[in-house]
Amino acid sequence: MSFDRHARSEEERLVSQYVSRLGRRSPAAAPRLRLPRRPRRVAMLSVHTSPLHQPGTGDAGGMNVYIVELAQRLAEINIEVEIFTRATTAALPPSVELTPGVLVRHVDAGPYEGLAKEELPAQLCAFTHGVMQAWAGHRPGYYDLVHSHYWLSGHVGWLAAQRWGAPLVHAMHTMAKVKNANLADGDTPEPAARVIGETQVVAASDRLIANTEEEADELVRHYAADPAKVAVVHPGVNLDRFRPFPRGAIPGPGQHGNARAAARARLGLPQDALIPLFAGRIQPLKAPDILLRAVAVLLDERPELRSRIVVPVVGGPSGSGLAKPEGLQKLAARLGIADVVRFRPPVGQEQLADWFRAASVLVMPSYSESFGLVAIEAQAAGTPVLAAAVGGLPVAVRDGHTGRLVRGHDPAEYARVLRDFADHPELTPRMGDAAARHAQSFGWDSAAATTADVYTAAMQAHRDAHRGRVRSNHG
Repeated sequence: MSFDRHARSEEERLVSQYVSRLGRRSPAAAPRLRLPRRPRRVAMLSVHTSPLHQPGTGDAGGMNVYIVELAQRLAEINIEVEIFTRATTAALPPSVELTPGVLVRHVDAGPYEGLAKEELPAQLCAFTHGVMQAWAGHRPGYYDLVHSHYWLSGHVGWLAAQRWGAPLVHAMHTMAKVKNANLADGDTPEPAARVIGETQVVAASDRLIANTEEEADELVRHYAADPAKVAVVHPGVNLDRFRPFPRGAIPGPGQHGNARAAARARLGLPQDALIPLFAGRIQPLKAPDILLRAVAVLLDERPELRSRIVVPVVGGPSGSGLAKPEGLQKLAARLGIADVVRFRPPVGQEQLADWFRAASVLVMPSYSESFGLVAIEAQAAGTPVLAAAVGGLPVAVRDGHTGRLVRGHDPAEYARVLRDFADHPELTPRMGDAAARHAQSFGWDSAAATTADVYTAAMQAHRDAHRGRVRSNHG
């Protein structure tokens, strides 16, 4: 019996030594499978607009919201984000912690004020220099991946990614060729330099993120993007902020009407009014003039509605709209509807949610929208949307269920739908309930998780391509 115990003890000792030797073997002797991993830290680039700016004026809009919300959700799943953006005032500190895991870095590139977006290409060298300076203070491999937003950032990202040996993921947000094919009357076309720049960024990117399938097709059709490199990620909405009831309110069954009434009381709006709302940047591309012309048509047909219609326009001039900042007010006066239109400056996200709750319908007659984030935000707040059937809006709005889509930009067609909302006030709560349910599928958590998967695929493809080049160089 003791002999058996001794034999087993000796056998266990030998096995233990064998396992120990296996653990000490070199990787060359026992290659291990490297599983794809998520990045630990991402350099996010937003040259022309800061995530700290107020959306709804200047160049600040849906892209600002997109970057802030995405970065915060990525940080929550342990992907640190550093956002590089151009400094627009000397009072800004070099870096600001937006939230734990999200750092905004301000880069000096050109004068702080008075620089139009069209003048920024001349400052890309200075911006790139600032990005490289920030990187120089870190160890190699500090940034695992570069995620650039809009073509200007894409050019900086192209150089940075090559210098750092990191993959480049790019989001176009808007495309020159698509905008030029859908220009409003009198609007300025995007220059050929932008088209060339976008084409170069598409070719240089390891992965491209499109908001919708249609945008993915446009990247392939207009810019010869490799379909295998294009991933569709629907933007999200902050469902804690944009909801039928303000945070802290506890609704009862069928209480959405009470929330609308409360929001109108807070904003000083009449309780029984038809309120078609425009919220966003005031520029020809967004077509707020179509809403005003539609209201003029409606009041010509139904003058009795004048006493119970209010048309809020919440936002500031942007882009080519800056050339005529008072153009919309003058148009309202020429159309004879200045008494029913209320112009309001851009507001913060919490108050914007209240404007959505107060409205009978959000009106988005845009000529081009890569997605239409405002449409999802309004629906999440329980308000239906009347929108042009362009870009990503047919994805954002379920025609006939959560709102109405109009083909073209004939004010009479928009007036017809507004008349339906005036004659059938039950449309607002019925479609609003469906809209709030529809918006639940567009949370930012899902968008961040899908984006992280795109990052992982980009890193794996970048590593595979590097290995292929190394093997090729060694015969």
